[in-house]
Amino acid sequence: MNPAEKANALIEALPYLQAFRSKTILIKMGGSAMEDPELVANVMRDIVFLEVAGINPVVVHGGGKAISSAMEKAGLEAKFIGGFRYTSDEAIDIVSRVLSNEINPGLVKMIREFGGKATGIPGTDIFLGEKIKNFDKDGNPIDLGRVGEVVGCQLDNMDTAHKASIVPVISPLASELATGRPLNINADLAAAALAKELRVSKLVYLSDVPGLMRDPSDPSTLIKSINCQQADELMKDGTISGGMIPKVRSAVDALNAGVRKVHFVDGRLPHALLLEIFTDGGIGTEVTR
Repeated sequence: MNPAEKANALIEALPYLQAFRSKTILIKMGGSAMEDPELVANVMRDIVFLEVAGINPVVVHGGGKAISSAMEKAGLEAKFIGGFRYTSDEAIDIVSRVLSNEINPGLVKMIREFGGKATGIPGTDIFLGEKIKNFDKDGNPIDLGRVGEVVGCQLDNMDTAHKASIVPVISPLASELATGRPLNINADLAAAALAKELRVSKLVYLSDVPGLMRDPSDPSTLIKSINCQQADELMKDGTISGGMIPKVRSAVDALNAGVRKVHFVDGRLPHALLLEIFTDGGIGTEVTR
């Protein structure tokens, strides 16, 4: 870009900078965007940009591949049931360690290295949960072990971080209401639950797909904008299927609870977060009420 093009890019971003100043944007990081250190660095730099611009970013991260690798080293088989990772008593210790002691501090360290302010918060200090109730097609209960769903949020740590302009980086774990022990929470669902509680301006899912597509094998069929009713119709007719269904359902749920917009963005693209938020065309899919 020449200097004039750079200036035009800043001018294009200006109304969005004005609109979202002092607003909260929740970013959920997952998929391949979590595996490549260079991609992670790009996202962390984008988050520092948001912080410096006066926006309040919140990060909820996953860590599926790192957890699977750690379980394999411990001799535990990674098993998925209905899209959820079966989590035994032994496995939850590994999940907790990888998420809260390895991935989370690494993200916080990277934000600080780029000149930002961040603090890691274990999900057990934010999310209250209960074991998820899942059933097979015959109505029989399915044992998922220590897998939970969010039933409430504790926001004291979040409020303290925001007042100090510090980025909260949160792992997808919940404290079980009955026992206080950790539960493994699907990161998409954890992010949606927190977005609902905070009534954020935007909930952004960074993953390894371009967004919602009419043909998942053809990126040119990307759907740029869609509302909740249209999303429901696409789930019913099978256009949205597989692992995208729980993401889209959580997005619709968040929008119905007061979240302004939800975005699905390909985190593998450099500075995808900034391109989606601060340009007129965006690069992924926005979902509105």
